[in-house]
Amino acid sequence: MKIVFIWLFLLSYAFASDATIEVIKKVESLPTLAVEDSSISYDDTFKLEFFKTLVSDLNVISLFNVDRHYRETHFNDTNVITDNKDMNYVLRYKMFEDDDGALNIETKLISNSANVFIKNYKISSKNVYMFVAHAIAFDINEFMGAPSVAWMKNKVIFSRVIDAKLSEIVLSDYTLNYQHVLVKGGFNVFPKWANKNQDAFYYTSFNSTKPTLKRVKLSTGVTETIISSDGMMICSDVSVDANNLLLTMAPNGQPDIYIYNVNTKKYKRVTTYGGIDVNGQFLDDENIVFISGRLGYPNVFSKKIGSSSVEQMVYYGKSNAACSVNGEYIVYKARESSNAFSENTFNLHLISTKTNFIRRLTATGVNEFPRFSKDGDAILFIKNYKEQSALGIIRLNHNKNYLFPLKYGKIQSLDW
Repeated sequence: MKIVFIWLFLLSYAFASDATIEVIKKVESLPTLAVEDSSISYDDTFKLEFFKTLVSDLNVISLFNVDRHYRETHFNDTNVITDNKDMNYVLRYKMFEDDDGALNIETKLISNSANVFIKNYKISSKNVYMFVAHAIAFDINEFMGAPSVAWMKNKVIFSRVIDAKLSEIVLSDYTLNYQHVLVKGGFNVFPKWANKNQDAFYYTSFNSTKPTLKRVKLSTGVTETIISSDGMMICSDVSVDANNLLLTMAPNGQPDIYIYNVNTKKYKRVTTYGGIDVNGQFLDDENIVFISGRLGYPNVFSKKIGSSSVEQMVYYGKSNAACSVNGEYIVYKARESSNAFSENTFNLHLISTKTNFIRRLTATGVNEFPRFSKDGDAILFIKNYKEQSALGIIRLNHNKNYLFPLKYGKIQSLDW
């Protein structure tokens, strides 16, 4: 029964909702930007779909006050549309399909009647148009000299529960506009990228007598069985060099953190507490943070691998779980209410391991499963509010949250 309770404690779910934007607090005035469509191919439905995705990406880079009105013009017109004459910037693009069926996009960024940025893009199929939109926003961000948003071009992997004991592992972009099912049939959860190149991933399968960790190579689809354990098996983190995994296993009925070397295929126990230790994350090569119930409630601790001593990392909140680490910073989920008759509030908080700095990142609803981008610029998370939920992006340096819908099913866990 203990193992069943722990699994229920770890599993989180999310439902579909409309995309919204949640601004945590006001920011300084931003330059204005409008978007003009000069496409000569494709129907109105697709053109509007691309426009909305591009506008969303331009909002997420958080450099502009982006106008949301859809307007069309000719690509070579010397002047911008009258409605856009007072804009600081105008982004004009032309989509067209070539003889090979590829999607081509010409773009130019206009400021003060001059073309300040020009670039052309090509992708084999219009079905992956969202990746071109992400690339355009990324390049404009680079042109403006802002900190990199390379995470926009990263792939997201998540587990979607679609029925009782039935789930799928899905590959997507960060907006969920693109979705491709990688693993289906049975109950498969907790996907985790195997390396920074995102060319392979781990996941936990419940389709045999024991929970089993498997590894899939994207280019071939070949699946390899890594390790099985009674009771529990989760890969919660992968080292920077991809050689070591942090696993939560319960071979003797008690969950603990183990470190597994993918080259030697050997593992060793890292935590030995007689209670719940789960969700290990590498703080650096020698130290980890993890969630433990050793205070009588879930909280965030750290320890040096091989040492018996542990250090409490969080002193705010009475139910702190689902942490993620980037450098000196830790983001975690904390329960901020205790109401037996309605939903409780769970917010995400950011702390520094070097100072007393603490910052609340969300304000309402149930916010969970945070995951840092590799560069630490953004946090991916799941938000549930008023029986609706979305996948969210937090831009740490801009104090903004951006929320995107899942069209069907329930998100169990994710990584990017």
